[in-house]
Amino acid sequence: MVEAAYEVITAAAGSAGPGGAGTEGERAEFGDSAAAGPGGAVRRRQARESAARTYARALPVVPVRARGLTIEDADGRRYLDCSSGAGSLALGHNHPVVLEAIRKVLDSGAPLQVTGLTTPVEDAFVAELLRTLPPGLAGHARVRFCGPGGTEPVATAVALVRAATGRARVVTPTDAQYAADPATCWPEAGEAPAGVLVEAVRGECGPRPVPGTWLRGLHRITERRSVPLVVDETETGAGRTGAFWAVEHSGVTPDVLVLSKAIGGSLPLAAVVHRADLDDGRASGAAAFRGNQLALAAGTATLAHVRVHRLAEHAARVGARILARLRDLSGEFACVGAVRGCGLAIAMELTAPDGGPGAGTAGELAAAVQRECLRRGLIVDLTGPAGNVLRLLPPLIVTEEQTSAVLDRLADAVQAAERSRADHGPPPGARTAR
Repeated sequence: MVEAAYEVITAAAGSAGPGGAGTEGERAEFGDSAAAGPGGAVRRRQARESAARTYARALPVVPVRARGLTIEDADGRRYLDCSSGAGSLALGHNHPVVLEAIRKVLDSGAPLQVTGLTTPVEDAFVAELLRTLPPGLAGHARVRFCGPGGTEPVATAVALVRAATGRARVVTPTDAQYAADPATCWPEAGEAPAGVLVEAVRGECGPRPVPGTWLRGLHRITERRSVPLVVDETETGAGRTGAFWAVEHSGVTPDVLVLSKAIGGSLPLAAVVHRADLDDGRASGAAAFRGNQLALAAGTATLAHVRVHRLAEHAARVGARILARLRDLSGEFACVGAVRGCGLAIAMELTAPDGGPGAGTAGELAAAVQRECLRRGLIVDLTGPAGNVLRLLPPLIVTEEQTSAVLDRLADAVQAAERSRADHGPPPGARTAR
């Protein structure tokens, strides 16, 4: 099946010559290993699709096969993928338990998409999800499926707490409030809000754990004032941070959990889990594509595998090793700034001087590190407003040997990018020392 798909891709691509090596311009910009793929598929994508930053235009890889941590492109080159579908692949690419769960549904003849009807596949998913929840929530939780789009789970949670409380305002802390006393999140006057929406590990600008003391302080306030505490686990659930749910690091039991990404086992799925007493049936949860059966099956297999094999604990151990090595790099290279994260959600900031020989923006340096990683067969993600935060999200099944390979390639890439910056001087438009 994979071979047939590869043949279709290659036949459709056609024009780039043997191996799909791409144009001279592409080779000059990205190197031979990151060329356009079969027949200029990347060139066609650039001509046809949006230039929005959400598109990974700096990664001109055309994958045709994948398993675990490894992606193989149309030229036969293999890469270690430390983006994991922006964290949606807890078990990596095409894990056997996920594929088996999907095949079982396909072979059964069961409907693949139903709306508002209970199925055995959905029942199994809910049962497994409830097994994984924090104990204080699991015993009286309700699960509400919603559309899998990026904003739909949060919108569903907001509608839920508004309907439950009869109030409209939902508080979301600012950067300054996350760094201050949690009481600063509270409205100075007027009625209490409908809810407070937070992340236990902030995903913006790379993983940034919120101190447990801060979350516990906020929870005391919301509990005392009967305001639902909503924790968004879209980026962090299913063992990613070294606990099954990131909020568990703090010991806080939330009133509402927003879940997406990894719970679908690589397929689009989202749900909101909440206290039973918040459910009065008034908040709408209608969505045409909620609870897709293949995603539910893949999600059940993923959640069970993470739980049974204690992969959250494995993520904590491997993540601690990665953090230690990146902090060593921070001491070795001036261009490596802050290193942070928990479990296998890790960020490394790249910095650049404001002026002088080789000066450039931090974002340019980060992009250079990303390109050097790609040349060495390593896929990493960049994030942050300046595009200078390198994010590592390897799958939870990453081995110690693979971790060593990732760290070695990343260290080589940082060294190469720093050396190139120093050797070639400032890029066009860069500021120079006065």
